[in-house]
Amino acid sequence: MEEHTQLSKKSGLPPGTLIHIGKKRASKVRITAIDYTESLYNESEFQDISNCFPFKETSSTSWINIDGIHNTEIIEALGNHFGHHPLLMEDILNTLSRPKLEEYDDYVFLNLKMLGIGKDQNAIISEQVSLILGKNYVISFQEQPGDIFDSIRVRIRESKGNIRKRKADYLFYRLIDTVVDHYFFIIEHLSERIEKLEDIILVTQSTHILHQIQDLKTQLIQIRKAISPLREAVSLLQKDEVKLIHKNTLQYFRDVYQNLIQVSESIDIYREMTKNLMDLYQSGINNRMNQVMQVLTVIATIFIPLTFIVGIYGMNFDNMPELHWKYGYFIIWGIMVTVVLFMLKYFKRKKWF
Repeated sequence: MEEHTQLSKKSGLPPGTLIHIGKKRASKVRITAIDYTESLYNESEFQDISNCFPFKETSSTSWINIDGIHNTEIIEALGNHFGHHPLLMEDILNTLSRPKLEEYDDYVFLNLKMLGIGKDQNAIISEQVSLILGKNYVISFQEQPGDIFDSIRVRIRESKGNIRKRKADYLFYRLIDTVVDHYFFIIEHLSERIEKLEDIILVTQSTHILHQIQDLKTQLIQIRKAISPLREAVSLLQKDEVKLIHKNTLQYFRDVYQNLIQVSESIDIYREMTKNLMDLYQSGINNRMNQVMQVLTVIATIFIPLTFIVGIYGMNFDNMPELHWKYGYFIIWGIMVTVVLFMLKYFKRKKWF
């Protein structure tokens, strides 16, 4: 319902109209830039987006990161200077769009979802990340400050590995690979939740557990929606069809593609396991109901002869000699208790309870 309300903002507007669709997750926009070569490194934070314009023509590799995409003026100014298509800028601002890859003449655009775990350890948080790869630059757009790319920043800053020896396409790969690697952390978390739910269901079948299973199913669908389109996009990147991806970087994208296949298969397995959890929950409910019905049936069966005896002596006939016996009341009680004990012993021998 919320998604339809957000999308209705664009109703009747021409294509390429820049409107932010989604939650405003940052109070203000934060602009940072890392510019590097194998021997040089410079990291800056800017208040004005125009300070990033020179990075378009430098011979070094530049990583421009925008935290907070609700300010359409900044997105438009940056896009106009770098020659980005209006529809591309529109996709950056639409946080409800599905992951996709688009190749233009001198740059490549990729939209993907960065997943995280909420503070309550149950909710899965999804944040859109948009990446633009140019000849000598990568621009990343995030909904809010704080991400999973700090390890990449450290490797660039401290010149670890070969990231500063390579071009922008390798940085592009590292950002994608980091997001995909984090999917494994999410998958592991979901696996632990499934195991815990399975153990709990064997002990109890409360409605609270049912809600957790339904929530888990919803989260798996959410993750699948994030992974399946990205898998298609990375499939194109690893086939030597994108001219900005050098041949020596293709093998890395093939590795990312294999990881996405593995994550996708894990999601399918966990969806099946979640269905099994629902079956296990329903089986537990049925077993409890059967036990209750068994107890009630035993009780009802015991009361059948007792009701028969009581019914006989509840008849208002004058000629019933037993009614005038001194010990008649106690004898009837003795008969009823004997019947109950005999039936209980018989049911126990038959293992009916």
